[in-house]
Amino acid sequence: MVAELVEAKELTMLKGWMYILECSDGSYYTGSTNHMERRLMQHQQGEGANYTKNRRPVKLVYCEEFSKVDDAFYREKQVQGWSRAKKKALIDGCFDDLPALSTSTKDSTGSSTSSVIEVTSLAPELVEGEIEKQIGAILSLSKNESIVSSDNAKALGNQADD
Repeated sequence: MVAELVEAKELTMLKGWMYILECSDGSYYTGSTNHMERRLMQHQQGEGANYTKNRRPVKLVYCEEFSKVDDAFYREKQVQGWSRAKKKALIDGCFDDLPALSTSTKDSTGSSTSSVIEVTSLAPELVEGEIEKQIGAILSLSKNESIVSSDNAKALGNQADD
């Protein structure tokens, strides 16, 4: 019983990642994991989510690291609810634009509308070494501008929550 409690506590203490993939059709997939390298490989091999299975190859375009996997899961659910335009601003590092993208606009009929970004190009074909390059980007955290620490992610989430 004690061993099971210790194991359960250790599982909740695992580092976590929230990530955004760009699929071959230009759509975004938002997920979370406690093992980024393995999860990215699963997506590329068609063993990840059903959504990405038929939209390969996928490209890692953004991720945030968290000290606990539950925080990464919470952030995943938060970002999943965002519009495409807001996700694009996050990916592009346009953090000042996030609050404006949180507010919906009303058209003349009073219906809510949202911004749409048209995708003009598809993700490049998967080339040999692409997975390794993306994994290398994950592992060199301090050099990758698209990876945000959990403290910065929490601040961004509080600033730009829907």
